[in-house]
Amino acid sequence: MTESGAGPTHYFIYYRVRADAALARATVRAMQASLATRTGVAGRLLERCGDDATWMEIYESVTDPAVFEAALDSKIEAHKLAALIEPGSTRHLERFVECA
Repeated sequence: MTESGAGPTHYFIYYRVRADAALARATVRAMQASLATRTGVAGRLLERCGDDATWMEIYESVTDPAVFEAALDSKIEAHKLAALIEPGSTRHLERFVECA
């Protein structure tokens, strides 16, 4: 099994949105732009095929996970992303590293 410090970490965060799609998209993209300015890590935003209420944020090649995660948490709070999440749902964060 690869150690988490063995190379860059890649983040995949998925959730269901309840808010107006245009407003939610603008809010998430504004958060991602702010996060990129702070960390240098640009995110991508995807939606599930056939289910446009399920979204995924992807952040690749994160070299300092602790700093990135603190900034991500701060930006999520600042942009009030919790208000976009469908009731009963949550943001699921997964971390991956390259296989050895």
